[in-house]
Amino acid sequence: MRTAQVSRNTLETQISVSLNLDGTGVSEFATGLPFLDHMLDQIARHGMMDISVQAKGDLHIDAHHTVEDIGITLGQAFAKAVGDKKGIRRYGHAYVPLDEALSRVVLDISGRPGLEFGVEFTRARIGDFDVDLFHEFFQGFVNHALVTLHIDNLRGDNAHHQAETIFKAFGRALRAAAEADPRMAGVMPSTKGTL
Repeated sequence: MRTAQVSRNTLETQISVSLNLDGTGVSEFATGLPFLDHMLDQIARHGMMDISVQAKGDLHIDAHHTVEDIGITLGQAFAKAVGDKKGIRRYGHAYVPLDEALSRVVLDISGRPGLEFGVEFTRARIGDFDVDLFHEFFQGFVNHALVTLHIDNLRGDNAHHQAETIFKAFGRALRAAAEADPRMAGVMPSTKGTL
């Protein structure tokens, strides 16, 4: 089983993440940020991963530290669960529509952190959630999962739809990249011999 449990405790946040890459989409979230919980649920359901995130953060200041540190901790859990990367597909991509919105996510479990975030939200907040924090979440994730991630919202008028297509596509692309490739069993998917 490709699983991991990771905790991160700082003066700003206390976060615990449990991840099963070969799950069925079961999720449990308590972050204090309902819209983020909704987005994390998209990763679990569309990535077919079991994910639990328990977080307490300095939300009396704002959500920045909590959202970023959840991305960091989830990235650490992903890196641990995916292991040595032998036999995985390595690359994944997905296009996901929701009504008028369409997003594309392409990723490489490369061992090199990189984020290209081509998203212009149509409004600054979704409910109480500051959409700028989505970039912080994904930056934290790639820095610690060591993946190269390209996120592009190709169109959309509704910010909720834009965000949801991004997270659904991210879950599907992550699942595709982390899946075992039977033709690559035991083989490192790189001409370098390492990732």
